[in-house]
Amino acid sequence: MSPGFASNAPAVAAVDWGTTRMRVWLIDGQGKMLAERRGDDGLITAQQKGFATILEGHLAAMGAPEALPVIICGMAGSRQGWLEAPYVTVPAPLSAILGGAAKVPGQSRDIRIVPGLAQRLADAPDVMRGEETQLAGAGLPARGRQLVCMPGTHSKWVLVEDGAVVGFGTWPTGELFSVLAAHSILRHSLGEHPKPVTSDNPFFRRWCETALGEGGDVTSRLFSIRAAGLLQDLKADDAAACLSGLLIGGEIASASRRHGAGAEPVVLVASGALAALYQAALGLAGFEVRTVDADEAVRAGLVEAARENGMIARTGAAR
Repeated sequence: MSPGFASNAPAVAAVDWGTTRMRVWLIDGQGKMLAERRGDDGLITAQQKGFATILEGHLAAMGAPEALPVIICGMAGSRQGWLEAPYVTVPAPLSAILGGAAKVPGQSRDIRIVPGLAQRLADAPDVMRGEETQLAGAGLPARGRQLVCMPGTHSKWVLVEDGAVVGFGTWPTGELFSVLAAHSILRHSLGEHPKPVTSDNPFFRRWCETALGEGGDVTSRLFSIRAAGLLQDLKADDAAACLSGLLIGGEIASASRRHGAGAEPVVLVASGALAALYQAALGLAGFEVRTVDADEAVRAGLVEAARENGMIARTGAAR
């Protein structure tokens, strides 16, 4: 086999398996992506059709060898998933977390699932799955303290010290927006299909500043969005911007207070429109921000997990 052919041959398949969607990458021995495939067959679909069936279908469509090993992160390792990958209790080094991937039994190929993290504090219990792999691929320094913001349906704020996760918290900001917009009095203000909120919207910025200035006490402000529609002719799209700014500002105020945010930059792991919203909000809060693309981070973290589990050699760097 020629060296050129070997460098382009897949060494491992990396899978980010979420609740509703999944992404599969073929990775060579140097950590380079060779192919990508995405699908709407996440945890919910896989519970019906079978995890192995869906995975093998994607791998076959990508031309993956039958013996190609697979490393997976995300909801496939949950209690409702393919195999429950036991939580690793924090504090824990990122390398030890990745190296503890659980092997799926009864498969013809080597398939392993990265464990999630558990914070077992009596007054602050918390869990995560998938974000630990993004952390490992975020390029965090081996030394020092980093505060990482990972926004989403359930936003995670993670404190990392000297390469170990020492604590984290969850703010269900995205879920709160959806619930309030569809199932509260605010549905009359936002309408059925408000436009996506942009970071330059003055209503987003003003209401974010309000939440930051009041220390994250947003509940007393929620009904004001409804009142502004009745008394000040606040339009549906702007009402959505108000709600988004209020919730994101409240999250940032609360999280920075809990984790003792200081002068160090906040590492923002996010992509697309959500990244822009949080960059703007963190700037309004006075933070310097270093942004890492979430898609690139999870792929890089899966490559590192493959190395920690001996699926590919520790040579070269992910690209």
